[in-house]
Amino acid sequence: MPVTEKRNTFTSGGKTIAVETFQAAGGAARPSVLMLHGADGLSYNTEYRQGARGVAAAGYQVHLVHYLDRTGEKRASFATLFQNFMPWMNTVQDALTFASNHPGADASRIGIIGISLGAALGLAVSSTDPRVKTLVNYFGPLPQGAVATTSRLPPTLVLHGSADPIVPVANAYAVEALLRQQNVPHEVRVYPGQGHGFRGAAEKDATQRALAFLHRHLAGADTAPLPMGG
Repeated sequence: MPVTEKRNTFTSGGKTIAVETFQAAGGAARPSVLMLHGADGLSYNTEYRQGARGVAAAGYQVHLVHYLDRTGEKRASFATLFQNFMPWMNTVQDALTFASNHPGADASRIGIIGISLGAALGLAVSSTDPRVKTLVNYFGPLPQGAVATTSRLPPTLVLHGSADPIVPVANAYAVEALLRQQNVPHEVRVYPGQGHGFRGAAEKDATQRALAFLHRHLAGADTAPLPMGG
């Protein structure tokens, strides 16, 4: 299914935030997915856009959010990560509003796919914002103090490598414990020997699991069928 790409902007904290929207052809309202990149940003890694196209082709409106625009960065600085986390969270919440109001979106069905730092933001925002109906967490750290334990996470898929040197796999098990405690539908898949990012069969399996999870918990039966074996 051909995917169109359009560059948009919205405002957050007085800053202009770029967002790339990917969508397959068709007029019906479709579920929306915010894709939140990792600390490496969008200037250096083309895989985020490839991933966004793949999700859009499966029947979603995908918004790749340049949340680092809020702090004027191309790449997240680990020195200022903690002080910038809250502004980025606010920008993700503003991105949810942008997605809700976007033409062709079903505002009642919005999910987040977060990668690494983006997954930490996804966990933090979805624990406080009921607009997030589904979360896919690619090797994200559990942000201490930022996840509201008094509220409930949405159905969550956790994907992590057992040999991740940047975000230790203990984070996946900590998220799993939280999801169990909250009695939230969830799946956890740890890939033996994989690091911070998946390769080969693990990458393909993770993609298929993510699409299947979105299909089950966000899309329901009325979205486009999933491409098989892609």
